[in-house]
Amino acid sequence: MDIRPATTAAELRAAEGLFDGPAREEWSEDFLRSPGHLMLIAYVDGVPAGMVSGVEMTHPDKGTEMCLYELSVDEGYRRSGIGRALTEALAAEARRRGCYGMWVGVDTDNEPALATYAAAGSEDEGTFTMRGWPLAQQG
Repeated sequence: MDIRPATTAAELRAAEGLFDGPAREEWSEDFLRSPGHLMLIAYVDGVPAGMVSGVEMTHPDKGTEMCLYELSVDEGYRRSGIGRALTEALAAEARRRGCYGMWVGVDTDNEPALATYAAAGSEDEGTFTMRGWPLAQQG
């Protein structure tokens, strides 16, 4: 397995089977240009097998932390350590960038994700609820 950062829209398009939908060119370019955005892709025999995306967030009284935005492993490669390796690689990059911490929101009944994050060293910080505002239709 080889984990490396995505640097081109072509790499994102090649890995779009790991996303919830197609990788749109303009959004891919925006993602790659945005400071603090990071996508690591795990390759097995040259094939994208998993990805993790992270976003740095800086607050005046806290400093910078990394949000693990999304983790995905292709169904054929699950339960092989790719998710844990991607999570650990994102944490290592967050440390390298000087982040004071890293966090992820995960559904409390998502046992595979909870097990992956625990294996990668996360700590349970308690139950919370997430609220959202649908501001615009994606299309």
